[in-house]
Amino acid sequence: MPKTSDYFVGKTIIVTGAASGIGRAAAMTFAREGANVVCADINAEGAKETADRILGQGGKALAHATDVTSRREVNDMVHRAIETFGGVQFQFNSAGAALRRSRFLDINDALFESTFALNVQGTFYCMQAVLPHMLENRHGVIVNMASMAHRRGGPGSSVHYAAAKGAVVSMTLGVAREFAQSGIRCLSISPGPIRTPFQSAAQTPPELMQRFLDDVPMKRFGEPEEIGELVLFMCSDACPFMTADTVYVNGGGGWR
Repeated sequence: MPKTSDYFVGKTIIVTGAASGIGRAAAMTFAREGANVVCADINAEGAKETADRILGQGGKALAHATDVTSRREVNDMVHRAIETFGGVQFQFNSAGAALRRSRFLDINDALFESTFALNVQGTFYCMQAVLPHMLENRHGVIVNMASMAHRRGGPGSSVHYAAAKGAVVSMTLGVAREFAQSGIRCLSISPGPIRTPFQSAAQTPPELMQRFLDDVPMKRFGEPEEIGELVLFMCSDACPFMTADTVYVNGGGGWR
């Protein structure tokens, strides 16, 4: 929670991947605190549903169909966000996926390139689009979605995804340090398994899901809302000295 009770009122956050899962949960969390929320997702219908939920609860939201692998679409989305709400103070780059599970020797060029396009280039484009605006105002917080996978390497199922998320962690560190004296903070979150549509979309087999669960001492998966609350804290005035870090949220698991 922020130190100031109305800290987020009237401020604006861009949330990519806002159509479902962690992105939607974060969007709803920021709306609860009075923020304007730009709900961006390649799934236009899902983004609109999230925005409609916020509007239905008396909040302010804008839905924008955005493919984060397209620099043009990302630039258009950020421009419209600024035009609509007058400024953007926060960005949560939640859009990302493993696309599908694969053993290392079966990873083909298409899977590798599309995984990096979504997770790395998508995050890169979003940060490059919003940073000039934040620098002009000498204020901004960017939170990127990484993964515990970057610590483990994804053996047997997702080396491509782990490598992409490792790149996100490194890019976050570099951006944080480069702009630390310009009023910008940049952080990432590295979750363990979270109960979202991610696993089914990646075609995660039941036995692998059980392995994930067995590795968590709390013996449960995380909930999207738990990550949304963390993003809120990271963007708030409660941790102004926090930047360049990745925060691990895994119920105690994921280290072996």
